[in-house]
Amino acid sequence: MTDTTSAPINPDELPGGPLSAASDDFVGQDWGSWPTYEAATLGFRNFWYPIAWEHQVTSKPMPLTVCGEQVVLIRDGDEIRALHDRCPHRGVPLSLGRREFPGTISCPYHGWTYDLEDGKLVGVVTDGPDSPICGRLGVRTYALERRLGLVWVFIGDPAEMHPVEDDIPRELLENDFVMGGRSDVREGNWRFAAENGFDEGHAKYLHNTALWRMFKVMPAWNRTRLVERDEWLIRVQDEVNWETKIPGLGTWTNKRWWRTMPLPDAPGKAADVNPVIKGLDLPGFVSIRLPGLLRVAYPHYIHYEWYVPVDADTVRYVQIMVRFEKGWKAARFGALYLGAIRWLFHGQFTGQDAWMVDVMDAPPERLYRPDISITGWRRVCERAGLVVQKLAARPDGNPGSMAATNLPEVRKSDGTPIPPGFRATGKRATAAPAATSAPEEPQLRRIRRGGRVADGE
Repeated sequence: MTDTTSAPINPDELPGGPLSAASDDFVGQDWGSWPTYEAATLGFRNFWYPIAWEHQVTSKPMPLTVCGEQVVLIRDGDEIRALHDRCPHRGVPLSLGRREFPGTISCPYHGWTYDLEDGKLVGVVTDGPDSPICGRLGVRTYALERRLGLVWVFIGDPAEMHPVEDDIPRELLENDFVMGGRSDVREGNWRFAAENGFDEGHAKYLHNTALWRMFKVMPAWNRTRLVERDEWLIRVQDEVNWETKIPGLGTWTNKRWWRTMPLPDAPGKAADVNPVIKGLDLPGFVSIRLPGLLRVAYPHYIHYEWYVPVDADTVRYVQIMVRFEKGWKAARFGALYLGAIRWLFHGQFTGQDAWMVDVMDAPPERLYRPDISITGWRRVCERAGLVVQKLAARPDGNPGSMAATNLPEVRKSDGTPIPPGFRATGKRATAAPAATSAPEEPQLRRIRRGGRVADGE
């Protein structure tokens, strides 16, 4: 375990230079201190990403975008296939196509027909049985796995592919559990969503109106450091303060007569702790890991959030809540999830986060002491030797090849250019924001050791 930030931070030494209370200069700091992170508008390559629930994929083609790449999912018997969603003939989406022949998909325009397993062009309906182009090209296919009731695809170079289990928390593979989850596409770049999740300061103020925390006191401010353990970066609270006495203004607190005092500053310190969670020996509640996965551990359950890049301005927000139980305790949690948690936590509570990620307009930015969590996460990304997903995904007809394309320039209402990935949606930008999806129906699953859905689920 490595303590990455045990020394206190001087606000005048934060990125962006000294802060002056008398200054009207709000230019702030750009992301130049983290060039790899700044370039990662579409996320990082060579990772597995969860993109859909297994049961949602049918024989009808299902189009999705992940890390800027257009993907179509199709169920073929007991298998699920993933292909690049573009016919190389004239660029028509294959997701609009037909299932004319077993194990294939045919483009709706001219009937170019591709094998679902390897993407090869195996027939052209409108060019006869001896079409000379057959076998000469195809569409890219994606490695696909199914774990936790989710469909995962590998975005990256085939030579760098590793087992999907490497990108799933070990506790979700080594134990039986019951889980509830929701997934939707939200406005805002994936980095804003990840930083919001790991942000030290916002929950105490933004979420103090959330129904999920209505009867629990939240601190006013903390002294926090970061600890690295294995693949996780963990927030550790060294000092918890329940009120803020602001000179010349007064006192602010989250205390109310109807609110009880919260849990200790780490899940394992509670009097009653689930054995699996206690065995994790976490020094703090909140942790984050690459490529963008948040873990919030409580004494009896753990909440996970995956921030899957869609395009420069939207993120697929996959959230699950897990309880490591079987039998009647698992059934009780399932009822609690469907009856309350899905509305209170996976609905209104994280909906407040979605609101902030949507309207965020940074950089420029001015950081303050609690932003140690954000800068720590950026440093993890910067020093990990990651490969940035490039902006472009237009194949030239050969499986897996790419050709560069560019996004149109977007400007704020004052004419200032906004780099891709930093676009403020609608409120401050002249271009219309990308469409987002309504939250999908909540999912409830029993998962067996190894990450497989239990029989009958």
